[in-house]
Amino acid sequence: QVQLVESGGGLVQAGDSLRLTCAASGRTFNSYTMGWFRQAPGKEREFVGRISGSGRSTSYADSMKGRFTISRDNARNTMYLEMNSLKREDTARYYCAASRSFSTNSGAYDYWGQGTQVTVSS
Repeated sequence: QVQLVESGGGLVQAGDSLRLTCAASGRTFNSYTMGWFRQAPGKEREFVGRISGSGRSTSYADSMKGRFTISRDNARNTMYLEMNSLKREDTARYYCAASRSFSTNSGAYDYWGQGTQVTVSS
């Protein structure tokens, strides 16, 4: 069982940066691929990026490449999402999730946090 809690969301201006944190409970954090997803009002949940259990492998959705960076600290059971050059279209609720497979599909993720809201104003 893994419990996830996101934090760090807020209201920022376009072009600003923001770092989200996902704190996990449990002793097997490093055995899970961790992912970030987001959902804007009226839209489906979409994949943002993922990081392997070791932290050596990451991948991102095309629209986030070069702007977003995912990292993790297994000693602290924590994952991060560094977001730079934020745009209005990045406005969404951001969720972290844990999976036993290195997947971009939300259905492969077994554990989810409650999300943290990011709002980008122009």
